[in-house]
Amino acid sequence: MNQNITFIRSNQLAEVDYAYASRIPSDWDLLFLAGACPLNEEGKVPYVNDYARQAKLCVENMKAVLNESGASLEDVAYTRVLVASHHQADLVTAWEAIREEFGDHDVPSTLSGVTVLGYTNQLVEIEAVAAVEKRM
Repeated sequence: MNQNITFIRSNQLAEVDYAYASRIPSDWDLLFLAGACPLNEEGKVPYVNDYARQAKLCVENMKAVLNESGASLEDVAYTRVLVASHHQADLVTAWEAIREEFGDHDVPSTLSGVTVLGYTNQLVEIEAVAAVEKRM
């Protein structure tokens, strides 16, 4: 876990499987990632109707961008997960797959159901903000 990002939990709010907030040192750079989509190397969305596998592919694609930026999942300070469904069970399926990929890094997140996403057959998208030490 990135020891410089502080996750804030609450003793007054419900116990949940994510932090309620995160604090980043003011002298760090923030990386704002475009929504990670479940696109394969050919630019297509595989795993039609499979929320969990699309969620995992989104995380894999996010990891690639983070790596190219000198970061990792442990540097992520916030996520927003968008799931194209109005069934709560589908949101939970995507959420559980993403949480599994993040492991103990219980980053503050927002999970939202939306009507449609940008690519044909796309079910999941993950927006993220990460923090890395400034490069001199």
